Amino acid sequence: MHPNIEKVLIDEKTLKTRIAEMAAEISKDYEGEELLVIGLLKGASYFMMELTQHLSVPTQIDFLKVSSYGSGTSTSGKVDIQFDTSRNLAGKNVLIVDDVVDSGLTLKAVRELFRTRNCKSIRLAAMLDKKERRLVKMVPDYYGFVIPDEFVVGFGLDYNEDYRTLPYVGILKRSVYEK
Repeated sequence: MHPNIEKVLIDEKTLKTRIAEMAAEISKDYEGEELLVIGLLKGASYFMMELTQHLSVPTQIDFLKVSSYGSGTSTSGKVDIQFDTSRNLAGKNVLIVDDVVDSGLTLKAVRELFRTRNCKSIRLAAMLDKKERRLVKMVPDYYGFVIPDEFVVGFGLDYNEDYRTLPYVGILKRSVYEK
């Protein structure tokens, strides 16, 4: 375990098992359909790659870079789309993939943006769900784990670009980010 991690919240095996289960659920829901999976950079990249490896339906991938955090530890409340998809989404089944649903503002903004693009369907998948932090009504269609209101890193989640490559989700020691 990394010395700046207070506790491993979800170990690698548990993460990968649950993500495979999510992929089975998604594959069942989209049976006979094609799916465009759009990951929100950078945090969702690890989760998205693990998820798409287990999908059994024809799948294409793309990315969107969205931020509501900046370099802090809590949402700014403003969602900034920094890099948009260039794909025509009309008539597509779109699955938006994010690392964690926190305030709900980011996924709400992306879903509203995509609703203007005539998608056949729009669903949301998140590796982690922090329900107690929600500022807007936002329920992911698929989620891996409901977690407590702790600052977590690993498996794509970062603090100032560090800890993203940890193979587990861990609680970051407060002394690291409360300087």
